[in-house]
Amino acid sequence: MIKDIPLIALTPGEPAGIGPECAIRLAHEHPEFRLLAIADPQLLTSAADMLGFDIPIKVWQPGDTVTAGQLSCFPHTLSQAVRPGQPDPANAAYVVETIKTAVRLIRAGHAGALVTGPVHKGVINNGGIAFSGHTELLANLAGLKKVVMMLTADDLRVALVTTHLPLRDVPDAITFENVRNTIQITHNELRTRFGINQPVIQVLGLNPHAGEGGHLGSEDVQIIQKAIDECKKNAIKALGPVPADTAFTPSRLSSCDAVIAMYHDQGLPVLKHAGFGKAINITLGLPFIRTSVDHGTALDIAGKNIASASSLYAATKAAQDMCR
Repeated sequence: MIKDIPLIALTPGEPAGIGPECAIRLAHEHPEFRLLAIADPQLLTSAADMLGFDIPIKVWQPGDTVTAGQLSCFPHTLSQAVRPGQPDPANAAYVVETIKTAVRLIRAGHAGALVTGPVHKGVINNGGIAFSGHTELLANLAGLKKVVMMLTADDLRVALVTTHLPLRDVPDAITFENVRNTIQITHNELRTRFGINQPVIQVLGLNPHAGEGGHLGSEDVQIIQKAIDECKKNAIKALGPVPADTAFTPSRLSSCDAVIAMYHDQGLPVLKHAGFGKAINITLGLPFIRTSVDHGTALDIAGKNIASASSLYAATKAAQDMCR
């Protein structure tokens, strides 16, 4: 029955990247999903024609039925015509508005989850819109000061205390409150979204060897350790701070449900090496479900009929599972 299949709102992302063709490929290869794309219908039609897929694209308005096996589309019009591989900053507002519209539709009850395609941050900023990433925008739209970016690949889960910051700004962002809140949000979401009753979380240190007891920086002892200890008082099973260079060994990973890294490139290279193409990005702490692909816009292969929708499939399947 239709009501047993959650409706997924899908934003294809940068129109000149691989997002639109991945959306079409997903609909073609996985007719079991109920998909509502927020996009320019002509953009999707052009992608379908390029791929040679006969995908029915139905313009949707609130109240319409969305069936599995087709691609419904809530229309937004591009500012400029799109040439694959050649992004235009004039379409920056279009990209951001599709995300905002998807959130409004979900919060109004029209869809059960949000799946986002890749965007190009530089192009959006060149279009005159300050944009540091999906995670930060979604937190702002939800009126939240803190959400958590977590990437997953199979059973490997890596959450981040800080996200898109220059490396020189990271230590100042490693505060007691930030670390504690990241641990708490990750713990709560592992229980409610992933059904793990008593999750074990491995928390990385910031400095080499987790600070060597304070001899290689003070953050590990004075901030991270205190945040871990505070969480333990609330029955959260947080381990650490653990040196980052040994945290991803098989024995350590087998004894935990998630790893919390202090900054973006501390934890994500390991995860993407382990599961690139099937890894997904999940935003924890939002009042709705949001998943995303783990790759970028891939402008160099856009429009060449070689892009894989494997990560978009994994993100959509995860969103559907979390809805259920």
